[in-house]
Amino acid sequence: MSHAFQRHRLAQRLAWQQALHDPEREPRNRLATLPMLRAWQTRRLADSFRDFLADPRMRPAAEFFLTDLYGERDFSARDRDVARIMPLMSRLLPDSLLVAATDAIELAVLSHAFDLRMAAALAERRSPAAAITVEHYGQAYRAVGCPRLRRHQIELILGVGWTLDAAVRKHGVFKLLRSSRLPARLAGLSELQGFLERGFAAFEALGGAGDFLEAIGRREREVSRRLFAGEPDPFGAGPSRTPGRGSGGSRARSGP
Repeated sequence: MSHAFQRHRLAQRLAWQQALHDPEREPRNRLATLPMLRAWQTRRLADSFRDFLADPRMRPAAEFFLTDLYGERDFSARDRDVARIMPLMSRLLPDSLLVAATDAIELAVLSHAFDLRMAAALAERRSPAAAITVEHYGQAYRAVGCPRLRRHQIELILGVGWTLDAAVRKHGVFKLLRSSRLPARLAGLSELQGFLERGFAAFEALGGAGDFLEAIGRREREVSRRLFAGEPDPFGAGPSRTPGRGSGGSRARSGP
C-alpha cells in the first residue's frame, strides 16, 4: 500500500470522524442515551472477555481490545495525532503499524455511527432514561440493521489485531517503534505512540494471536446473528450468560 494511498485513506476517515462527532452537524451526539449505551456495551464486552482476562497470556491483548478498541475512552486525541502523522511518522514506523492506526480510526468511525443510530432508537422508548435491558438493546440493534456493515465492523476489529500480530513477528519493528518515542512526544504525537506501543506489547505477549482473534471473531459473529434473529439470550454463546443483570453491552462501540 503506497504512502499516497495511505494518506488518502487516512484523510478520508478523519473527515468522516470529524463530521460524525460535530454536535452541530450531528445533534444525536447530545442524546442522553448515548453515554448510557456506551457504558452498557463496555460492560457486555468485559463480561464476554472474562476468560481472556483470566488467562495470563491473553490478558494484555484482551485489555488492549477493551481499552483501545472498545471501551468508553475518548479517542479524539489519538486520532488528532494520526491526522498529523504524515510525513513524520511514515519515516519512523513501518507501514503495517500505520495501517493498524488507520484501521482503528475507521473502526471508531463506524462504531460511532452505529452508536448514534442506536442511541436515537433507544431514545424512542417510552421511558428513555430507564436502564437499558438486553431486550431494549436487541430491539435497537435490529432497528438500525445494516448486517453487512456489522460484519465489516467485526472484520475491522480483527484486522487491527492481525496487523499488530504480523508486525510483532517482523524483526526490528519494536526497536523502530521505541526509537520513535521521543520524536513522537516532541511532535505532539504521544497519544498515537502510546496506542501503538500498547498494542505491540499486548500482541508480543500473546506469542501468536490466532486462537485469541479467532475466538473473538467466532463469538462476535454469533452474537450478531442472534441479535438479528431476535433470540432472547443473544450473549449466551460466550463464556458467561447475559451481563450485568441485563444491563451489559457491547462496544465495538455499538458493536455486535
